[in-house]
Amino acid sequence: MALPPPDPQFVLRGTGAAVHTLHFSCGGKESDVPVLFSGSETGFIHVWNLQTHRVDTALDGHGRKSVYCVETMGGKHRLLSQGRDQRICLWDLAEGRTSVMDSVFTENVGFCRCSLLKVAEGRWLMAMAAKALDEVQVLELPSKTSVCTLKPEAGAKLGMPMCLKLWQLSCGSQPLLLAGYEDGSVVLWNLTMGKALSQLVCHQEPVMSLDFDSEKAKGISGSSEKVLSIWRLNEQQNLQVYKTHKLVNAGISDITIRPDNKILATAGWDHRIRIFGWKKLKPLAVLDYHTATVHSVSFSDHNNPSERLLAAGSKDHRISIWSIYTQT
Repeated sequence: MALPPPDPQFVLRGTGAAVHTLHFSCGGKESDVPVLFSGSETGFIHVWNLQTHRVDTALDGHGRKSVYCVETMGGKHRLLSQGRDQRICLWDLAEGRTSVMDSVFTENVGFCRCSLLKVAEGRWLMAMAAKALDEVQVLELPSKTSVCTLKPEAGAKLGMPMCLKLWQLSCGSQPLLLAGYEDGSVVLWNLTMGKALSQLVCHQEPVMSLDFDSEKAKGISGSSEKVLSIWRLNEQQNLQVYKTHKLVNAGISDITIRPDNKILATAGWDHRIRIFGWKKLKPLAVLDYHTATVHSVSFSDHNNPSERLLAAGSKDHRISIWSIYTQT
């Protein structure tokens, strides 16, 4: 008989608003306190201390407009956040600082989260939806130099980019970008050539979220439909449907594969978090705690596998923290 799903290990309350994005920073030095960053609908970024379960700092840099992406850039003191004020803010939180150090104006009105990739020590690539609705712009940080603008071919009615994932096979190899579009397509872009290598229609509706496992050359995407699409990249760098998985209820806000590529989590419009084995997409658990849409799911980057956590942020103003499948 299957075990009943567990309860959250603990719940973080106090954002006072819907939670749209989450990002852990737990894999630092032994002395570092593990933290969780959350971005809220009212424009605040909360820095949660995972030992006290309280907010250490509340950052206010997006003019009270919803924050829907938070990422760290090599440690918990360098932070990037993206909001509905059309700004991507860069923060330096060392020595207790709480002000925006630099920002990029995106001129994009959508809610496509930007994607970050470390390409060298102190150098990052950032992909973001551009001013022209169907384009993606790639910048180098911290210099903010433009690397390329990715434009679909004339007549390709992809619509807006909805989700982005920068990746590379190994350090020093060519960076590539996977983009999910409004028409349900996933497109693989070569940044050096500035052109699309492959396109695959994965969904009938806009692609809401995707993640990719570069080791297995296999990815997964979700939309507003009742289906998860799993796809592969063959040796010729062509995207191919691998399999699909039918869901009980429609609507996926977010998908994330755990860094060890063993399991993945989905954030559902049906208030539930679903856990799957990544190898065969075997359903492992349905975590039922929230009372409204789950917007974001994130796995922690603890060095020790037994300490790994899963966080889920919801429209119900709460963040649930789970400890599941931590045995490797």
